[in-house]
Amino acid sequence: MSVTVTAHQSVGLPDEEYKALREQIFDAIWSELDPLERRIEDEEQIPNDVVVPILARIGALGLLVPREYGGSGLSIGQYLPIIAEFAKVQGGIRVMVHVHNSFAHALSEIGSDEQKLAVLPDCVGGVHSVAFALTEPGHGTGADLGSVAVREGDDYVITGEKWLITNSDIASHFIVFAKTADSEVSAFVVDRGTSGLSIEALPETMGCKGGEHGRITLSSVRVPASALIGSEGEGGQHLERALEISRVFIAASSLGTSERALQLSIEHSKSRVTFGKPIGSRQAIQRYLAEMATDIYALRGLLADAAQKWDSGRRIPAEAAMCKLFGLEAVGRVTDRALLIHGGIGYTRAHPVERLYRDARLNWLEEGTPTIQYMVTAAQLLDGYTFDDAFDVHDM
Repeated sequence: MSVTVTAHQSVGLPDEEYKALREQIFDAIWSELDPLERRIEDEEQIPNDVVVPILARIGALGLLVPREYGGSGLSIGQYLPIIAEFAKVQGGIRVMVHVHNSFAHALSEIGSDEQKLAVLPDCVGGVHSVAFALTEPGHGTGADLGSVAVREGDDYVITGEKWLITNSDIASHFIVFAKTADSEVSAFVVDRGTSGLSIEALPETMGCKGGEHGRITLSSVRVPASALIGSEGEGGQHLERALEISRVFIAASSLGTSERALQLSIEHSKSRVTFGKPIGSRQAIQRYLAEMATDIYALRGLLADAAQKWDSGRRIPAEAAMCKLFGLEAVGRVTDRALLIHGGIGYTRAHPVERLYRDARLNWLEEGTPTIQYMVTAAQLLDGYTFDDAFDVHDM
């Protein structure tokens, strides 16, 4: 498999700066954000006027924004533990942070200098936020789009409908995908306030409550030609690049949720007593815990490999798809076993396991269902991808 070095190569923050930033974020996650869980779950709404200022203050909104635009410019290896920690608390907050950072990062890689300068500096303080407008109610994804963009002089006129657009309530800009020809998909940066763009809330979700996943209608939305990202017909390439690394971020979210579920299960196994003994002394419970830990250990290894490759400047379509696929399967198994270990009390809102179980199910759907990951991985294998450069037993 050939290795292509690209512009995304990153060394991240120096160690001491990174440790200080990470500690600051972790402290705020548990002291300021975790206490909001019950309020968000009850009201099914994130108090953005409270949460966004906290996230901005601790640096959580500029994690993947390059330093030249005022962000931290973390490497992927540095970012993954942070998004994993967010996945241990209320899921709607994790989704907000994930989408904001993922697509600010995407714009930093695929946008023009003009587009990046206009949007990214204010992402760090939460004034701007970028969302991904791809999915449509009447079509599939990728090349199967109903939205169209027609060139009219120095402008494009975009018409179409998107839905399930996460962070639609806070996004200042959308990366909108539309067809510019029968077989060509292009991408545009569209300001929230553009005439003809309207946003409607959709019903609340099963888990990761509080964020918006809205419907966006584009009725003859006119944008300047400078809103085009790259050239006409490059939307498919931009889509692949953005989703590729974002799939790794979803896998890291699966890891964080799994780690919290295991931690709670260990504590419950020690404190819950039946027939005079902690349930952790029983072989069935011990097997569940061992299976959970094995999934977590394996997922950590996959993520470490993918992060190292991306940070060295490589594309990782197969690795990203496999991370995402294994991650969603792992967090499913781990939260299943956590619920079994907790028994009836785990099925009530008296315990965080009930929320973790629901939150984890969004990982099936973000950045492509399991069938999409099968397709991407198989396509890479058939195109010549091998594991030879990923792991060599002769080096052991």
